[in-house]
Amino acid sequence: MTGVLEGVRVLDFGRYIAGPWCAALLGDFGAEVIRVEKVGGGEDRFINRVSDEDASGVTFLQVNRNKKCLTLDPTTEEGREVQRRLVATADIVVANMPQRALEQLGLDYASLTAIRPDIILVSNTCFGTAGPYGRKLGFDGLAQAMCGNMHLSGHPDEPIRSYAPWVDFSTAALCALGAVVALLARRQTGRGQEVQGALLGTALTAASPLLIEQAVLAPNREATGNRGQLNAPSDVFATRDGHIMILVIGEPMYRRWAKLLGETHWLEDERFGTDDSRGEHGELFSERMCAWCAERTTDEALAELEAARVPAGPVYTPQQTLDDPHVRQAGFMQEMQYPGAPGAIPLVTTPVRLLGTPGTIRSRAPLLGEHTAEVLDRLGYAPEDVERLKAAGAV
Repeated sequence: MTGVLEGVRVLDFGRYIAGPWCAALLGDFGAEVIRVEKVGGGEDRFINRVSDEDASGVTFLQVNRNKKCLTLDPTTEEGREVQRRLVATADIVVANMPQRALEQLGLDYASLTAIRPDIILVSNTCFGTAGPYGRKLGFDGLAQAMCGNMHLSGHPDEPIRSYAPWVDFSTAALCALGAVVALLARRQTGRGQEVQGALLGTALTAASPLLIEQAVLAPNREATGNRGQLNAPSDVFATRDGHIMILVIGEPMYRRWAKLLGETHWLEDERFGTDDSRGEHGELFSERMCAWCAERTTDEALAELEAARVPAGPVYTPQQTLDDPHVRQAGFMQEMQYPGAPGAIPLVTTPVRLLGTPGTIRSRAPLLGEHTAEVLDRLGYAPEDVERLKAAGAV
């Protein structure tokens, strides 16, 4: 067996991250994934390019491994017929685009089920399909902004979004879970269904503790930079040659920290009796920790904290992350070659490990249209038909 989803065919009409990464995760576990891309290439292929051969970008390489690529223009009559044949052979269609676009391209659930009644459609949008924003366009950053998280990141006069698009990647993972659940449901009922993800819904889930707190207690919190507000010390501190992150949560850990810093008298201070109360006095804890770290190098500080079993880690640059021996040896990354790229591409492997049936990266991201002839052949198109479709601009 090459994967638990072997025999499942996925059509990936997605773009950027939330759709393609969902399909890639299904591909990691054995599904056959066909990326259906614009004849001239999707917009997401050309962002932050590393390859001169087909101008593919870094995000594209990560979220499109284990896929074949078919170019297609479904707005043409010939292209729409190719799409109909494809859908008839598919188990799952992934398409992260607005409902209006789905309908225009014949990828809405009603159109798909008219071709294959038990098909599963996995769609996601920024705001979902219901409510006042149901037809608005949006991206990861908007979901970060509107879930309350950005307000509590950075500083009171400067909300900060995360550089990494965590909402996109998280939504894709949730949609992959939904696709697998829908497959199991189809085995039980014989019926397909639509799986809908929403970037804002994902962001609200991650921000739910602060939203619940606001609804119930109304603390109206303001941003405090890297300093946490629910426990202490919880902050980023400068060492003699870098920065480290320290998190102290729970009474046993707090006791070990106080002993390490020679502040055992704080253990009897009524102001610091709980995580919450220590968080309320976080500035005092950060000031003490700042002085301690300033006297040590990063390695020295981390060694002492590790010996005291206090969680801490270095604040890395991207290059330092790549060079970290644990990252290199623990199997988090797999290097692959890509045509035209100046060096090996370090792809992050399947982020959840199944020890019995693991996900695997079996092939690099496809070149534009690399598998068009192969896919069409399997649909019953003769070589002369393929050439005719190409001449018509349908593929």
